[in-house]
Amino acid sequence: MDSGRVRVRALIYGARDGARRPTTHPPAAVNRHVAPHLFWPASRLETGHRQRHNRCVLRLIPLAAALLLAGCATPPIRHALPPALADQAVVPGMEPDIRAWGDDAAGPLQDWLVPPEEQPAACCAGIVGRPHHYLVISSGGDDGAFGAGLLLGWTAAGNRPEFDLVTGVSTGALMAPLAFLGPDYDEALREVYTLYSEDDMVERRGVMKALSGDSAFDTAPLRRLIDLYIGDEEVARIAAEARKGRRLLVATTNLDAARPVVWDLTKIAASGAPNARQLIGDVILASCSVPGLFRPVLLEVAVGGERYDELHVDGGVTSQLFIGPNGYDWERAVAQLGVPGKPQVYVIRNARLRPVREAARNNLERTIAAVSRNPDGRPEWKEVELKMTPIIRRSLASMAREPGIDEAYRRYVSAYGVVLDFNFAHIPDDLDLDPSEFIDLDYMRELFARGYEMARAGYPWIRGAP
Repeated sequence: MDSGRVRVRALIYGARDGARRPTTHPPAAVNRHVAPHLFWPASRLETGHRQRHNRCVLRLIPLAAALLLAGCATPPIRHALPPALADQAVVPGMEPDIRAWGDDAAGPLQDWLVPPEEQPAACCAGIVGRPHHYLVISSGGDDGAFGAGLLLGWTAAGNRPEFDLVTGVSTGALMAPLAFLGPDYDEALREVYTLYSEDDMVERRGVMKALSGDSAFDTAPLRRLIDLYIGDEEVARIAAEARKGRRLLVATTNLDAARPVVWDLTKIAASGAPNARQLIGDVILASCSVPGLFRPVLLEVAVGGERYDELHVDGGVTSQLFIGPNGYDWERAVAQLGVPGKPQVYVIRNARLRPVREAARNNLERTIAAVSRNPDGRPEWKEVELKMTPIIRRSLASMAREPGIDEAYRRYVSAYGVVLDFNFAHIPDDLDLDPSEFIDLDYMRELFARGYEMARAGYPWIRGAP
């Protein structure tokens, strides 16, 4: 077996498991500017929709049994943050402004609103008085391979800009730091979305462990994989870009609050705190943690010397894509930074357009929008047990209150289209392909190749709302 492959697996699993049989053949040395399908032949899946439906139904049977029996086990005891202290809690060793509620306009990017004469020299000097480009990467699971391929194809086309702002949710959070760091990290981005299969990212739990636990999979391998690609060097480079004024934002969902939380990874990196790299990895993992499937992430916070925990899961539960905090004053930011013309916003939707499904979701949203909300319009705070059933139940209720991905995008265009130019990309509808397993490597490689080819030829961005 290829020695490089063994080393990578050893880093992810530890020396004992590093020599396990790989789930895929190791690739030969490649040129990043060559079409991906030339160095990774990917046969088109022949699985029919009926067969896939039957498999999904069969997979739901043990999950249903797990949900019925999970109540028999005693969950671990939490020291959950009380709702009255929510706005006072800080991550130990960090400044309060590294994160904010995603539905609060007084959140990230506040330094972009400060008049130039009042800004510290290190704040935004690198992004003042020049055209701006923003990248928004949506959730989408293994469909994120399309977005990764698009970015590499964009590099090959020779006109990929440096992004002043990058935001990511779920799989987009996994992609965002590498996209933020630019073409130097294209090879790493390709590896993440075309090299690793389910066995490399998660470990299936036994039935009894799943019944008594908080998820069907253990994400320890994924956490180690994040550490492999976001190391000390990457954190230092992110910090250097932070001092120029560029921003890298990732969203998670605080499940107790049922609200989005936006994390400024650039400020975390620039903090110099000894736990900066650990926190960045934890936040990325939390944003990827699909409730019920992946373990939620407990993040430690403090108020007045007392330590508490917050329960964070997939950012897509409350916001499947975002450009900044809701209600942010983009017109003022553009004026304060002296941006010539409109900033260009590139939105990568790691999914197909599905108008029927989106309409059904919007109807559901309107039907139960008022359920479990306080008089101020925010969701009711509820401490969630570390068990699969309460986690799934709370997540589903939270998702039902939020707009679908296409509706969220249309709202952004409607609210900010006068100030920002929106450019939209999505998986083409003619790609009649479905995954045949949970993390399907062949499916991801084909999506990657399609995104690469489309971008290398000059991606046909949709202007405004689709």
